[in-house]
Amino acid sequence: MSAYGTTRQPGGGATPKDKTTDYHTALFRRLAWEGTVPVEIRVDPKELPANSDRGLECYYIQAPRVSYLPLLLPEIRRFLMDVVFDEAAASSLKEEDWWFETEEGTITKWHWPLGLIYDNHAISLTVRSSAPPSTAMAPPLRLILHLASPPTEKLMLSPSQEACKQAFMGQLKEADFIRWGSTKRVTGLRKLEQDGIWEGIREHNFDDYWRVASKVTPSASQPVPPPLAGASGHVRPPSTDAPSTFDRDGAYSVRCIPVRVYLPDGPILQEFVPPLLEDGTPNTLYHFLSTHLPLLFPPRPPAPPPSRAKPNPQPPAVPNLAFVMIQGVVSPPEAEMAWLGVCMAGADGWLSICVGINRT
Repeated sequence: MSAYGTTRQPGGGATPKDKTTDYHTALFRRLAWEGTVPVEIRVDPKELPANSDRGLECYYIQAPRVSYLPLLLPEIRRFLMDVVFDEAAASSLKEEDWWFETEEGTITKWHWPLGLIYDNHAISLTVRSSAPPSTAMAPPLRLILHLASPPTEKLMLSPSQEACKQAFMGQLKEADFIRWGSTKRVTGLRKLEQDGIWEGIREHNFDDYWRVASKVTPSASQPVPPPLAGASGHVRPPSTDAPSTFDRDGAYSVRCIPVRVYLPDGPILQEFVPPLLEDGTPNTLYHFLSTHLPLLFPPRPPAPPPSRAKPNPQPPAVPNLAFVMIQGVVSPPEAEMAWLGVCMAGADGWLSICVGINRT
């Protein structure tokens, strides 16, 4: 495992931007980074050039979740040119005319990371199937590759790697603004660093990416507990003894967490989620969902008052109508939004929450 999982202490003494990355935070970040999705790519048989080998028009790849379709095109092209197409057909094909859709006819976005494409597709299938989600034997994401007539108005950008990089940097700046109220952390990076953060994704290099991303991403510091009622004013909790810079750059000190919620076959909800509630307690995944999607995640009623028969009563159960998937993992409702935003956000800084429907 990379040395990134230990405390970072650059030479020359600590500066206000230095942050400590604990082992568990780095571990979850690496697990999310190393995640892959199985992808099956099949050329549309109606668009296969003459003299193509129709027995080999399907290509399989285990692709990184943080990668993008434009980054896979060179490898896909090499396979098609070497194995499927003949020389004459290969010379006439233009990569800028290529585009993908799922077997169900959903056009895949160039600017979506592959992990999000996979999760959103898997969630959409839960609407059509009564089977619960399973990660034991994950089925491949089956994509149809079209070689002509791209629907440019739906694809949002061209399939070039440069266009994908610009879209990624735009997402990174937007997430930066939502968290801190400005884009200074991203725009303050040198050009070499901005190029390096994209190269880390292109080369799927965890250390190269986080060497730069750690400068704009909050640290996983703990929230300062609210003062207890009736506590003396000169007493403060031990957690506030941490350096003020650590708290200022921490996950619970950001203005908002950049969140996008993906509903099955529905709209995408973009939300700015505060890390703490009004009473100073951490905002949880269930609280966020029950506030914004109460029909799928009904608010939990309070527990009844204690009695002699039940001195520690539990609140009534609520129906389990939906579930949440983040980075391919069905996430527990008690997870804190600030922690998710630090450890489970995408490489572009956004926390993508895919909501599935329980059919049982």
